[in-house]
Amino acid sequence: MASLNRVILIGNLTRDPELRSTPSGASVTNFGIAVNRHWTNKQGERVESVDFFNIVCWGKLAELVSQNITKGTPVAIDGRLQYRAWETSEGQKRSTVEVIAENVQFLGRASSQAKDKDFEPDFTSDAGTENADVSLDEDIPF
Repeated sequence: MASLNRVILIGNLTRDPELRSTPSGASVTNFGIAVNRHWTNKQGERVESVDFFNIVCWGKLAELVSQNITKGTPVAIDGRLQYRAWETSEGQKRSTVEVIAENVQFLGRASSQAKDKDFEPDFTSDAGTENADVSLDEDIPF
């Protein structure tokens, strides 16, 4: 039986990326994005809604994302969904579904850290690996 776990989202960062390291030294960055939805309801009225997603980047991709994007930056995320469950120190069970980013494409103006104001890098990695390959490509893949 075939299976597929693929997510493509386009939205704006809701908070600055938070870079951390695992005990083994792997870099991981977390941030959130907001994705707007528009539709017409049964009464013919245009309705807007916002969905929020947690994004996780690993390895070199995590480092590059944390250095180059900030709250409000429009991005395209290509990755996969991952379910994670844990128990708090008080014994409460918690769970979440996160997007593990494999590609991050900047869609707006690059951060002030970039020398070229028109620079829009496409960061690609093998998500979940410590030694991720990262390529900078100025072409938009779609």
